[in-house]
Amino acid sequence: MSEILRITGLKSQVNEKEILKGIDLVVNKGEVHVIMGPNGAGKSTLANVIMGSSKYEVTEGSIVFENEDITDEAVNIRAKKGIFLSFQSPQEIPGINIENFLRTAKAQVTGQPVKAIQFKKELVEKMKELDIDRSYAQRYLNMGYSGGEKKKNEILQMKILNPKLAILDETDSGLDVDAVKIVSKGVIDFKSEENAILIITHHNNILDYLNPDVVHIMVDGKIVETGDISLAREIEKNGYIKYREAKGETEWKKEIKLI
Repeated sequence: MSEILRITGLKSQVNEKEILKGIDLVVNKGEVHVIMGPNGAGKSTLANVIMGSSKYEVTEGSIVFENEDITDEAVNIRAKKGIFLSFQSPQEIPGINIENFLRTAKAQVTGQPVKAIQFKKELVEKMKELDIDRSYAQRYLNMGYSGGEKKKNEILQMKILNPKLAILDETDSGLDVDAVKIVSKGVIDFKSEENAILIITHHNNILDYLNPDVVHIMVDGKIVETGDISLAREIEKNGYIKYREAKGETEWKKEIKLI
């Protein structure tokens, strides 16, 4: 397998508060990685830093994507290179319907004009796969959507844009059983030997349907343990108690107050 993402010694802060405290991570093509951890561990921060959000300042370390250092690249450049982020809380955008948004986004990412008829056919096909009513193509982006509809729409975007690295931040959060099945199938269908998926979660819902290659546990801005799916099952059974004990009760409570 060829390497697609390498993060080395990554530290990042927001409003002068350090969130990431030295992340090392390697993801290869064809792999599904899961990052789990308690609230406030820095999981969503890591996702946003990989995507290049200007909210977060990288103070140390590097992000290398397909052997190219992108640590200082802008969000749009990273998107064009093939990185996609599914947001934990997708934004509502009035005045722009799904079809126009995705067609424009695809043209921007690929740098090529997108033919309307061909694109509409592809869009309808992908919507059917995700059990999204085709009428939603003309609805404003995420306006009036339920939580589950927003999450399915994020997976729709991923399938249309076809990135090399898809980062899914809390995609299974707030979904009912049926929606988790549909979203999971969308992720499975997308997975190939030419791309990679990084799933950020603190639930096991989506892992009941996926078979991740690697599971990482993140606590206090660091990856503290790495293993296979059995590690996620251990967390499901026992929670993060051993990490809590390792840090000490007093220090853990201080962190909880900051969340």
